[in-house]
Amino acid sequence: MKFKNFDELLGLVRGKTNRIVVPGANNYEVLTACKMGVDNKIISGGILIGPKAQVAETAAKAGLALEIFELVDMSDHAEMCNKAVDLVKAGKGDFLVKGLVETKFYMKAILRKEVAAVAEGTVLSHFVLFELSNYHKLFAVTDAAIMISPTLEQKAKITRNAVDMMRMLGVETPKVAVVCPVEKVNPNIPSTLDADALVKMNKEGSLKNCVVEGPYDIYISFSRELAAEKGITGAQVPGETDIALFPSLDSGNPVYKCLSFFGAGMKSATLLAGSNIPVILPSRTDSPMTKLHSIALACFLKDAAKVSV
Repeated sequence: MKFKNFDELLGLVRGKTNRIVVPGANNYEVLTACKMGVDNKIISGGILIGPKAQVAETAAKAGLALEIFELVDMSDHAEMCNKAVDLVKAGKGDFLVKGLVETKFYMKAILRKEVAAVAEGTVLSHFVLFELSNYHKLFAVTDAAIMISPTLEQKAKITRNAVDMMRMLGVETPKVAVVCPVEKVNPNIPSTLDADALVKMNKEGSLKNCVVEGPYDIYISFSRELAAEKGITGAQVPGETDIALFPSLDSGNPVYKCLSFFGAGMKSATLLAGSNIPVILPSRTDSPMTKLHSIALACFLKDAAKVSV
């Protein structure tokens, strides 16, 4: 990893040109994060889209000066999202930041064929990078927001998305834990069968540039000692997990929110994986600090991937 924590990340992207495009900019938390981004010199300008009077009023409450931003007066959520994506693809901004718009409109705007933001055969997935005081390195959780009940093929694509992200962040061979309720393959627990298949795909070379192990429970995934107690020895992933792959939205989303709410010293950043433009996909309840870190991560990835928009 090219940075050990989010403070280092902020330092790496400070002072660079990063223009944001925000559909639904009439949102206090997002504009507070934008002010933090300007103050930290990681946002150099951009376009705020939304009901103009409301955006201006919200910006005033957040203490965000609007001189470096262009305001686009719109009120329809679908139109705002389409406009935002079009602006980024036209080179008017560097990446998207989701404001007060429904996720379904945000996703539909990105998935439009004429935009070509998603390569054919690719899936979009949710990627959350966590920093916790009781784990020794940054790690990702996926998919916690988009794929409801992914098939084996979709899980492989979600894994590739997360691996590609981690490699751009400097982890050459990410270690992937396929998280399940138990650590043994059980025909009555479909997630364990998928885990076994993903491990075989990795060994056979169809899941490249990573190490995939599982089925593992949470204890095994994040503790070598607890893995040993459960009879797992000689493995590479336990206690060194870079990516925790969850079997469904029913499992991934509660874990993501529990870590966000209860995690010791929690810091996080949330992005959309699988798109060829950096896209920030925070929850409406995520803090301005999480949104700031998400902006910083998008800044870093924009340069790391040399994105051409």
